[in-house]
Amino acid sequence: MTGRTVRVAAVGDIHLAPDTAGRYRPAFESLGGTADLLLLAGDLTRHGTVDEARTVAAEVAGLPVPVVAVLGNHDHHHGCPDDVVAVLQEEGGVTVLEGSAVTLAVDGRQVGVAGTKGFGGGFAGRCGSEFGEDEMKAFVRYSRSLADGLRTALDELAACDLRIALTHFSPVPDTLAGEPLEIYPFLGSYLLAEAIDEGGADLAVHGHAHAGTERGMTAGGVHVRNVAQPVIRHAFALYELHPADRAEDGRSAG
Repeated sequence: MTGRTVRVAAVGDIHLAPDTAGRYRPAFESLGGTADLLLLAGDLTRHGTVDEARTVAAEVAGLPVPVVAVLGNHDHHHGCPDDVVAVLQEEGGVTVLEGSAVTLAVDGRQVGVAGTKGFGGGFAGRCGSEFGEDEMKAFVRYSRSLADGLRTALDELAACDLRIALTHFSPVPDTLAGEPLEIYPFLGSYLLAEAIDEGGADLAVHGHAHAGTERGMTAGGVHVRNVAQPVIRHAFALYELHPADRAEDGRSAG
């Protein structure tokens, strides 16, 4: 396959509300000459209200690149995630994923994005299990169900030239370095990494861990990037993907 690399802009945890309207718009408007798509890795709002969702929608509406997102825990807080999704889709033109996928045509390539919010539970050797109280079983089963949805979505993208896994919660502990160890189980789950490795991806992008680290990798060798805005410290990070070497290089931008 010939042609230039695919340029992926990504950011999470922008936590917008009406009083911060316009904060990222100038940088996002520059994406036409910088990136081929924009990924939003959840926690787009402060508390998951419709008004906050409208602020996010206005921030990304009419951008020169497609915008793909997942929700985060903050986007669920007010109890109306479906309304948040509707506003993002209808007013912002955002494709919002949850156990689903989208295929984008980029410079003659098919780039697939599979997404889920994901959930916690911890990592191999120090994780929750489906044992004991019903509440604990429900916690782990919920995390497993979202990871299974991501795996299925990645499977649907098998014919794509490049595949990206987009989550809010982290699939690996590497990108949590800097966070207190005690809260790792609430920041991600190894089940997401298993889904990414088994479903196949060239890049995994997440947010959620504000005090974490940008770079990590799954056991299967998939590059993982924590794009929480407090980590990348820019309006977005930019990563370049090429199917010839299945590798990824990134720098913060914007």
